[in-house]
Amino acid sequence: MSQGIDYGNLMHEAMRGLIQKVLIGVSETGLPGDHHFFITFDTAHPDVELADWLSDRYPGEMTVVMQHWFDGLDVTDEGFSVTLNFGDAPERLYIPYDAIKTFVDPSVEFGLKFESPEDRDGEPPEPDDSDDDDEDEGEKKDAEIVSLDSFRK
Repeated sequence: MSQGIDYGNLMHEAMRGLIQKVLIGVSETGLPGDHHFFITFDTAHPDVELADWLSDRYPGEMTVVMQHWFDGLDVTDEGFSVTLNFGDAPERLYIPYDAIKTFVDPSVEFGLKFESPEDRDGEPPEPDDSDDDDEDEGEKKDAEIVSLDSFRK
């Protein structure tokens, strides 16, 4: 019997697909207008690739800005590589989508925030095989509502 529909993971997968599509467009035509991105990611993620001095300086998370200068944006199904400038020192980064914590484009007040499993209040409720719904009524969990309004100015 199925364990239920994992809407949280399905939504995160869809949002990461949105980031991928946006980055593909930017890699092909550049950033249009005033668009720019603040991307916060987990530097300890096992698939992140960055210079040792950056991982030493940012051991937990790091926010990068893609705006005026970036080079070599390469977008794949798993993540993206880009060269960014850190105080006149260009560095190549690889960021898997699974490592992204937030993706914000402040020019249009758009943002996505990804919860890690540790951030969630608990596991999804186990399916109940009994037919006695009245007994478990007080134990049901509320649906998780995700709002993008919290990222707006």
